[in-house]
Amino acid sequence: MEETVFQEGTVLIRFAGINNPEEAAFLKGAEIIAPRENAASLKEGEYYVEDLKGLEVVDREGKTLGHILAVMEGGGGNLAEVKLLSGFERLVPFRKEFFGDVNLKEGKIVLLENWILE
Repeated sequence: MEETVFQEGTVLIRFAGINNPEEAAFLKGAEIIAPRENAASLKEGEYYVEDLKGLEVVDREGKTLGHILAVMEGGGGNLAEVKLLSGFERLVPFRKEFFGDVNLKEGKIVLLENWILE
């Protein structure tokens, strides 16, 4: 990476050996993955999506229901892929209506509505 410019809410990056938009066309849709030590700082209560993987999913009473396998982009927002103790897997919209507290220290996340797993 040779240069980074912030322009009207967009980040423009110039990579070594790529000198014009036509040469950069093959990068369209690519993701840039940065090492954790180079990632943006988080505010209190924020977390990286990567940190959600493996979290134990518990109900409001603290009973273990399963764990998060992955978080993926869906048409209406992110979806958490939850592997239940039964072995079945379910996709749950990762929204405040369904998920409550994320506790990275304890490795848990609260599912607010158990019916979504049916």
